[in-house]
Amino acid sequence: MAAASTPQRYRVEELAAHADVSVDTIRFYQKRRLLPPPAREGRLGWYGPEHAARLERIRNLQRRGFSLALIRRLLDGTLDPADEPLADAVVHAGDRDDRSEDPEEFLTIGELATRSGVPEVLIQAIAREGLLVPRSHDDARFTDADVAIVRHGLHLLEVGLPLPELLALARRHHDATREVAEHAVALFDAHVRKRVRASDEDDDVKAQELVDAFRVLLPSVTALVAHHFRRVLLSVAEEHLEAVGEPAELAAAHEEATRRLESAWPA
Repeated sequence: MAAASTPQRYRVEELAAHADVSVDTIRFYQKRRLLPPPAREGRLGWYGPEHAARLERIRNLQRRGFSLALIRRLLDGTLDPADEPLADAVVHAGDRDDRSEDPEEFLTIGELATRSGVPEVLIQAIAREGLLVPRSHDDARFTDADVAIVRHGLHLLEVGLPLPELLALARRHHDATREVAEHAVALFDAHVRKRVRASDEDDDVKAQELVDAFRVLLPSVTALVAHHFRRVLLSVAEEHLEAVGEPAELAAAHEEATRRLESAWPA
């Protein structure tokens, strides 16, 4: 009869090498309660296959864009089963066409600066004011859509708008937008998520219903908000020109505003 095989055991350095992470990363995950402590034998700490599997799960979830706080809830089982697919849908709602099968590329702030041609110090200033929001909050990861946003910000400077005033405006916009977003999420939670979770359907059915509702509401809400802001901005600009502009300026602005409004809202 063959002897039972001894379970694989690792010292911390061996586990780090096996998982292709640094020892500091393992310590960090333990500090954040993502990775259980090792078994102690005297002064030695031993890790097992369960630690290796947990590390792989953490790294996989991070690559998919999950925050460490959400990863901990997933690993600890404190996230309702019906909420996990919704969390995944939120994380992957991103900036890409949903039909794309290619994995989303995440960029560091340095890579974002290189790709956009905008100095990193300027990108950091924009991010501090809340106008540039990383997709992955734990290590400040951005996407290709942020490259376009940064370039648009540079265009504002190129036409002569002063950076300090732009950053102050960005802060006001971020604060107001976040307040509205928090109310919108609260509405979804109170009138959609809680109603679905209270139903007698199976968890899989409830999860799919939540994901379907989210995928309908997100583009609808963002389209409405973008259209409303564009219309208000153009209306205020036209009112300003009516008060101070020359006739030629007013005529040109009115024609441009009409053209943009007609092309902005989908049929």
